[in-house]
Amino acid sequence: MNILITGGTGLIGTRLCQQLHQLGHELTVLSRKPETVPTFCKAIRSLDEWQPTQYFDAVINLAGESIVDKAWTEARKKVLWDSRVGLTQSLVRCIEAADEKPSVFISGSAIGYYGNTGDKILDEGAHAGKDFGAHLCDEWEKAALASSVRVCVLRTGLVLAPSGGFLKKMLPAFKLGLGGSMGSGTQWMSWIHIDDYVAVLIELLTNPNAQGAYNMTAPQPLTNQAFTEYLARALNRRVFFSTPAWVLQLLLGERANLVLGGQRVFPVRVTDLGYTFKYHDLDDTLKALFSKKS
Repeated sequence: MNILITGGTGLIGTRLCQQLHQLGHELTVLSRKPETVPTFCKAIRSLDEWQPTQYFDAVINLAGESIVDKAWTEARKKVLWDSRVGLTQSLVRCIEAADEKPSVFISGSAIGYYGNTGDKILDEGAHAGKDFGAHLCDEWEKAALASSVRVCVLRTGLVLAPSGGFLKKMLPAFKLGLGGSMGSGTQWMSWIHIDDYVAVLIELLTNPNAQGAYNMTAPQPLTNQAFTEYLARALNRRVFFSTPAWVLQLLLGERANLVLGGQRVFPVRVTDLGYTFKYHDLDDTLKALFSKKS
């Protein structure tokens, strides 16, 4: 297949490009920094380079500015919006203008779509939440689903990888014995190993019956407290500390909702496709990650 990918140099995109290349697909990556694109991919700087006469079998949209790294000022919220909703709308316009449309459009989203839902069990049929993150994801998905081609939406959970991602930010404190739960620790964390994530994405890419939203999470969500204990045990450390909610709210402002809230998500539609998760137990997953076998 000839595939256009946005976000191809990010954590997920890099691993995806490697896998798709190994499978023999031709890849074009949209990036403002073409020098960071793998040499086996063609790089373009702007969607203006996608002419209506150029054909892509598929478009995969993984782009989006980091939602946690900077304070949510109104200016930052606009950046987050434009990098998700705005870019997706531009991609859909290009798809619809193409002389021959792609067969599938796969576009990112996140489990933040559901908002903070406490202990409620969530499948893909659950409604969108009301906070900024949920509204952002909801509009992001609507922008993708406006396309006339087959669309799959990726409601991404916490992606575990050997390097990078949210786990990289947690490890220094835990290795020093300073790691701990956040707030009450009762909020749910829905995670997925990057290898399962990429495998599911490729299944959605190649399965003509796959369409709509998919929860990209392993079938074993855990509370923050439980996740913390698994992580500490995998590093041969103990958990002595917890960070009070008020401290996180003071440090992060509105972004504190990302760590103090949670979603108890299950990948019902993924398992309905017949996919079997390689990594479904967090203890085994962390051991594999830290032994560098993954």
